[in-house]
Amino acid sequence: MKDILIIGGGPAGLTAAYELLSGPGDYRVTLFEESDVFGGISKTVAYHGNRMDMGGHRFFSKAAEVNAWWEKLLPVQGAPAKDDILLGRTPPLAEGGPDPERTDEVMLMRRRVSRIYFDGNFYDYPISLKPETFRNMGFVKTVKCGFSALGAMLHKLPEDNLENFYINSFGRELYSMFFEYYTENLWGRHPSEIDASWGAQRTKGLSVMGILKDVFGKVFHVKNREVNTSLIEEFKYPKLGPGQLWEVVAAKVEAMGGTVLKNAQVVGLEKEGSRITAVTLADGRRFEGDAVISSMPIRDLVGGMNDVPAEPARIAKGLPYRDYMTLGVLVKKLALVNKTNMTTVGNIVPDCWVYVQDRSVKMGRFQIYNNWSPYLVKDLENTVWVGLEYFCNEGDAFWSQSEEEFAKLGVEEMLRIGLITDASDVLDTHMEKVKKAYPAYFDTYAEIDRLTAWLDTIENLYCVGRNGQHRYNNLDHSMMTSFEAVKCIREGSTDRRALWSVNTEKEYHEEEKKS
Repeated sequence: MKDILIIGGGPAGLTAAYELLSGPGDYRVTLFEESDVFGGISKTVAYHGNRMDMGGHRFFSKAAEVNAWWEKLLPVQGAPAKDDILLGRTPPLAEGGPDPERTDEVMLMRRRVSRIYFDGNFYDYPISLKPETFRNMGFVKTVKCGFSALGAMLHKLPEDNLENFYINSFGRELYSMFFEYYTENLWGRHPSEIDASWGAQRTKGLSVMGILKDVFGKVFHVKNREVNTSLIEEFKYPKLGPGQLWEVVAAKVEAMGGTVLKNAQVVGLEKEGSRITAVTLADGRRFEGDAVISSMPIRDLVGGMNDVPAEPARIAKGLPYRDYMTLGVLVKKLALVNKTNMTTVGNIVPDCWVYVQDRSVKMGRFQIYNNWSPYLVKDLENTVWVGLEYFCNEGDAFWSQSEEEFAKLGVEEMLRIGLITDASDVLDTHMEKVKKAYPAYFDTYAEIDRLTAWLDTIENLYCVGRNGQHRYNNLDHSMMTSFEAVKCIREGSTDRRALWSVNTEKEYHEEEKKS
């Protein structure tokens, strides 16, 4: 029997544990989670009967293996959810699926609505060529954006940074309106200082030219055309938030004989030659193993090893991260008017999350938890549960605010951009902090290939997940890295090219091809 040590109880770590124990082979699995909850940045926080999804997580993938995995653990609903019943609508239902009104272990089918809030108006994300877009922009701004986009098509800038990448894709005017400030707010760096690979990975071919091709393809009824639907229209979602799935997985791992340890922070890895032989926890406990699957940040992973050469140590130490804080705000109502044709409980705007592009506030996004799942909100019909998201660095002045200071700022910004009209509409607030939520693409990131090449010389170490690979992986990609790691362990392979190749395909995972 082989002893497998898994660092991290988020999607990647728990997927690896489940796959090892549910498939062929004889393994003794021990998983270490540094906090007291499962899910990593996909956790769900319960507060006074309401639930917060940290970051917003749509369950959608092009990978059939991932979709089957999700549905095996949480089957898709076979009856309407609470809001469907209140509104008299019928969502997509799975024949024989569970009833969310009678059981918790169920995936809901939800509408994907995500827009940009700029200058008091909503814009589709990604930007569309609908009449509403032009009305919101006004004639002069529309003309400027059109000529700017045309100029970008004719004259390409060298794509040696994120700013040039966005300008080439959308033109300088749209870049200035919808990308520049948000990107700098998110990363704490101007886009001109960030590697272009991040934009290429996240937009995956989306551009003004792509939007125009789609429009003209529809107008002229082009047959067998290839269409990027640019972000799906519906997705699966656990009834009680994303963390619910990982709680279910952790319980199944334990039921299959795995050991799952909470509040177990790995701080050291003992390396002998080309192998990791043991890990050490912050409380001094030591665990020996035959292989290690790690989803911990690469900077911390390498920093905890002995006998690391100077160059890999330097690169790992310089890898940057971005952290964020969320303020849950329970309000009586929102001041935003629902001008869409989508019906909602209380006629609130239908968005799951909204990107804020207003230079007068630090707020980066806000979520409306009512629209993710009606079961995230204790009093669905009389309150709106909102999550305000702010990007910062662990330990900086913003991060160090008290909960009272943070709540005051959040409510003030809600008033400033018109989310509410009176502070008396706020019923309750709650602060949450998330460390190392975003692996960043600057500083020593440019040298990461040299670092991963060195990591691959450690024959029994497998790096998985977003922070484990220092790559902006989404939920399904993080899981797929663990599928590949488990394959390597079962086959006794030290070739990890497939493991590092996940999420390097051209298409964004939430795009699909239609013909």
